[in-house]
Amino acid sequence: MRKLKVSTLVTLDGVIQDPGGFGETEQGGWANPYFTEEAEKDSLEHLMEADYFLCGRTTYELLSKKWGKIKGGPYLERMNSIPKLVASRTLAEPLEWNAKLTSGDVAEEIAKLKLEPGKDIEMYGSALLLQTLMKHGLVDEYRVWVHPFVIGGGRRLFIEGGHSAKLRLASSKTLSSGVVILTYDPVG
Repeated sequence: MRKLKVSTLVTLDGVIQDPGGFGETEQGGWANPYFTEEAEKDSLEHLMEADYFLCGRTTYELLSKKWGKIKGGPYLERMNSIPKLVASRTLAEPLEWNAKLTSGDVAEEIAKLKLEPGKDIEMYGSALLLQTLMKHGLVDEYRVWVHPFVIGGGRRLFIEGGHSAKLRLASSKTLSSGVVILTYDPVG
């Protein structure tokens, strides 16, 4: 049975918006200086454990425009080659970047996919999609990359009025850049 593993870059004050500098905010790109060789290696290990990469429309549009055009290095090769599932009500097929749209109810589709044999499903970003998946109890692991940076405003990982979840700290890892990777498992 597959697991759904969510990996998210977040500032110390909880903001997830524009970590890669895609022009969404003036302070965009706040995560770039911290994406060191050490961070890339950790990210690659998790991508190699997955058969699918799941994201929402915004994450897909931003990443496919930037990473889909770049070649070189094991991390980018894996990111560009892994099959992607995109949750969107507004995009239409065909999609680029080895991606396809989820069909119908995203929670139902992910629940079915999790029952199939195979490797895990890795998800980046996508705060609204995360809330939907949390509501249906589909997230098996939360990996939160806390960056030593305070942005002061922007879209947050857990939205006000969203679903709550009781979690257990499974591990923590501090990178030499000061980024702390907190891995949580749902309780109950």
